[in-house]
Amino acid sequence: MAQMEVGTDTNSGDIQSQLQEEYLKSLEQLEEGQLINGHVIQVTPDQVFIDVGYKSEGKIPISEFQEVPKIGDPVSVILVSKENKYGEVIVSKQKADVKLFWKNLRQAFQDHTPIDGIIEKQVKGGFDVNLGAGVRAFLPISQSDAQKVDKPEKLLGIKSPMLVERIYSDGKVNIVVNRRRCLEEEISHKQQEFFNSTPIGAEVAGVVKSFTSFGAFVDLGGFDGLLHINDMSWGHVTRPKDFVKKGQEITVKVIRIDPAERRINLSLKHFSDDPWVHFEDKYHVNDIAKGRVTKLTDFGAFIELEEGIEGLAHISEFSWVKKVQSPGDLLSIGDEVECMILGYDLQAGRVSLGLKQVSTNPWNEIQEKYPVGTRLTRKVIKITNAGAFIELEQGIDGFLHGDDISWTKKVKHPGSELTVGQEVEVMVLAMDKGSRNIKLGIKQLSEDPWQNFAAAYKPGSKVEGEVSSITEFGLFVKVPGGIEGLIHKTNLPENREESPEDALKRYTVGDKITAVVLELQPEKQKASFSIRDYQKKVQRDEISRYMAEEETDGSTFTLGDFLKSKSTGNENNVEAGETSGVDQKEPDAPVSPSDPD
Repeated sequence: MAQMEVGTDTNSGDIQSQLQEEYLKSLEQLEEGQLINGHVIQVTPDQVFIDVGYKSEGKIPISEFQEVPKIGDPVSVILVSKENKYGEVIVSKQKADVKLFWKNLRQAFQDHTPIDGIIEKQVKGGFDVNLGAGVRAFLPISQSDAQKVDKPEKLLGIKSPMLVERIYSDGKVNIVVNRRRCLEEEISHKQQEFFNSTPIGAEVAGVVKSFTSFGAFVDLGGFDGLLHINDMSWGHVTRPKDFVKKGQEITVKVIRIDPAERRINLSLKHFSDDPWVHFEDKYHVNDIAKGRVTKLTDFGAFIELEEGIEGLAHISEFSWVKKVQSPGDLLSIGDEVECMILGYDLQAGRVSLGLKQVSTNPWNEIQEKYPVGTRLTRKVIKITNAGAFIELEQGIDGFLHGDDISWTKKVKHPGSELTVGQEVEVMVLAMDKGSRNIKLGIKQLSEDPWQNFAAAYKPGSKVEGEVSSITEFGLFVKVPGGIEGLIHKTNLPENREESPEDALKRYTVGDKITAVVLELQPEKQKASFSIRDYQKKVQRDEISRYMAEEETDGSTFTLGDFLKSKSTGNENNVEAGETSGVDQKEPDAPVSPSDPD
């Protein structure tokens, strides 16, 4: 047993001696300036003691550490001196950090791997970045973020991985880094993870980042999803900003994913059921419903019955009586209105609405209200070439044709007799409820002078009048009752020697004339007279009277005797007056039924 103990002590001593020799050899291999690894064995308020495997510990000021180390933490140092005059080993962590930094920097540049940097200061065209170990780099603003940088100051103080794009320029250290590429790779990685792990219908959280005219982009953690305007609500959405705010945290549903196009579509409205599914439970044709005007177009108005249910009221369904030119004349966006459901298409998501149907159609009672023969005093609202529109009541007009203004006047344009805003008395002549036409007249308020004239004057009757106008084809003569008739120029000569043209020249406007009625057409308001026939009638009457007188005396009488007794120049009974012409077309000259030629 004793022998074994002795042997054991001997072996132990040999091993210890061997280890000391190896240790001394390793110490002899250390060279000043060499990078060596050690570990922390003691920490004081001012210093950190490092065991580097030498006969004494190295001491490093605690200020060289960014964070206070713990006992056992590995530390790389540079051996400055194996032994000073006090027998202490001198090491430097700061020098080791610089050496390690440049080693890692070159390696990162070669391998295109990122290094960490802190954006500390804004400089011209970018930022000054602290890479550590007292080394600084330039970060161009265009490479500082994955998105456009609107507020550069927000990036100050950020610690982030960056790629080294350049170390030297013109033989000098000029380090340029790129943060954007690191962020884009990170975003691409996160996005791919999202595509791989997120199913359709999943609920995800995000932050509203920006707006477009068609929706909003939501940040889902470095990458964006689109919340389209049509997916914000089942109802009508005019502006995305009315539903979400920039910077707002929201929960949305994923409704579409396209990994190939890197697109993600999101929805807010899919948290509730499509209201069209329950439409027929609430609404039926001919139901009266309340709604809000959301949009006006040239052809009508869109009215929201509830969120997601929007119908169209066509402009033709606005009013029973008023001709609406523009929906904006009656409605404004936001108006609350009552309307009737005229029809719907669930598949297309369409509802046809009517506004006029919620009130009584006044045309249904118009015939009872204004029967034919009714006399009214109403206002002229519009004049056309053919006549005038007279407003009977709001939205209901009657039409007064130019031919129904006067029995005797030839009205070329109603504007010569009427003005807009003038109140006139009219009579209802006819009513067509189906086509919504009401015919009015003014002349019908009095008796037709043509009928009275026709009753008093038959063809061949003597008539007296006054020349009202002269044309190249004859005279227009105004006779009792205010009516006008034509004496064609062929019916003017009083003897065979006078031509129609010469006879026409003898007359002026205002001349008094006596003639006979040749033809009457009261229904067409036409009459024709003749002076020539009147003269013949006078001659016949005189011959008859003369012959009757001679027979009484018992003497013989011939026609030649009568003619000799008459002067060759018969005077007519025309008096001079004013001259005026009327532009009218020449009608066919009427043939006198008593013409002996």
